[in-house]
Amino acid sequence: MTTPDNRQRLLRVALRLFASRGYDATGVQDVVVEAGVTKPTLYHYFGSKAGLLDALFRETSREYLEAFEEAATYEGDLPRNLSRLMAATLAFAGRRPEFYRFQLMVGVLPPAHDARRVAAPYFERQVRALETMFREATRDHGNMAGRHQRYALTYLGHLNSCAVLVLNGMQEDGDRLRHEAMHQFSHGIYS
Repeated sequence: MTTPDNRQRLLRVALRLFASRGYDATGVQDVVVEAGVTKPTLYHYFGSKAGLLDALFRETSREYLEAFEEAATYEGDLPRNLSRLMAATLAFAGRRPEFYRFQLMVGVLPPAHDARRVAAPYFERQVRALETMFREATRDHGNMAGRHQRYALTYLGHLNSCAVLVLNGMQEDGDRLRHEAMHQFSHGIYS
C-alpha cells in the first residue's frame, strides 16, 4: 500500500543512506529494506533511484534556493548581498546538516556521474544567481567587469567552506563570522 508517509520515509532513509554510504554504494534494495516498504512502492513514487535523488534535491533545497536567489538580488550594496548569502547558507546548513554535507559530496563528483547530472540544475541555479549578482554589481564596481563567473564560483566555494567550518564545530555561526567572511572575500587575505 502506498501512503504519503511511505514517500516521506523513503526520502528520509535515502538521505541518511546516501549521506553515510554514498550514492553509488546505496542500492534501491537498501533503501526499501530500511524504510520497510517494497521496491514497487519506491518505483511508484520516484520511478528510479535517480528519481528518488531528484525528489530529494528538489524538495529539500527548494526553500534554500529561493532564499539564496533573493539574497543574491543586487540592489546596489554588494557587501550586504554577500552577508545575506552567507546568512542564508549557514541557516540552511544548520537546519539540514545531513543534506548539506551530502550535496557537497555530490557537487564534487565528475560531471558525467549519474548523481551529479541529477543535482546539476540545483547547483546551476546557485551559480547563475551569483553570476547575475556580480555582473550587475559591475555598474557600481567597474573593476569587476568580466570576472562574474570566477567570482561566482569562488564565492560559492567560500560559502561552502564557512558552512563546513560551522558544521564541524570549528567556527560559531554569527554576525562576526559573517562579517569576517564577507570582508575576507571582498578585500582579500592581506587586508
